[in-house]
Amino acid sequence: MKELEKIKRISIASTLFILAVLIGVLTFERPKNMYAFNTENTLETLTTTSYLISMDELDKNNSVLIDVRSQYEYEKGHLENAINMALPEILTEENQLILNDLKDGKTMVVYGKNVQEANMPFLMLYQLGFTNIKLLSVKLDYLQNKLIVSKEEVEKPVSNIQDFINESVKNSKKPIVLEKVKAEPKRVITVQKKKKKPVEGGC
Repeated sequence: MKELEKIKRISIASTLFILAVLIGVLTFERPKNMYAFNTENTLETLTTTSYLISMDELDKNNSVLIDVRSQYEYEKGHLENAINMALPEILTEENQLILNDLKDGKTMVVYGKNVQEANMPFLMLYQLGFTNIKLLSVKLDYLQNKLIVSKEEVEKPVSNIQDFINESVKNSKKPIVLEKVKAEPKRVITVQKKKKKPVEGGC
């Protein structure tokens, strides 16, 4: 009788477990955004390709400007025909539809108040598979509420970044050999006992 009850409990537990797994599989949703390129591929491409453009190089007919500043900054002043996609909202459904429409069409040109601000959304969009993307090297300021656009000079690295990446990858595959450190001999410090002084004074 006890064996029958034990078998019943095991079969109920197994059925519940299988149901839980089936529900999990059926309700599993794939993430909406998946990286198309890993960090290594991105770095390799960006070190061999010129992705910075100036206002003079901007082809207004074949480009779409994406302003990654806040809505407040955008409304204060922005470049002509620019679309506002502040970094925290860049992956909303509405913005995703716009970005997907642009994926195989015009060049997306990202800009912010400076190159540093636009760099992070640029890299994120590139890793998500938007390869038709450029970074606008501009600096935005205001003078009496009027937008002032100036060219921002971006320092180019003197050293060869590609060589640095190759060397880093090569070194990461080498086994790490730990050198044995010789222990220094212990120094013995002798402590001399203090001599007791004779008791002074008396009656």
